[in-house]
Amino acid sequence: MVVESYPDLKANENFIMLQGQIEGTENRISFERKRFNESVKSYNTYRRRFPRNIAALILDFRKYDYFEAIPESDTKPNVNFNKQ
Repeated sequence: MVVESYPDLKANENFIMLQGQIEGTENRISFERKRFNESVKSYNTYRRRFPRNIAALILDFRKYDYFEAIPESDTKPNVNFNKQ
């Protein structure tokens, strides 16, 4: 087998798969953040319109805030693949 003869190739293939999985996860998170914010916008708009605004006031339907990532989330984590 080629993989047994060249262990670096297997490591590279695994690393490439890992990169693809991480990218897919980041894309799903981004999509769900956008979907959440669209839902919040729709809800907040709905509860502001007459006569729902009166019911919202009486029943204490609060306004929701959009999702905003904390500033630290822009910092990439330090990953070390070296064996020690």
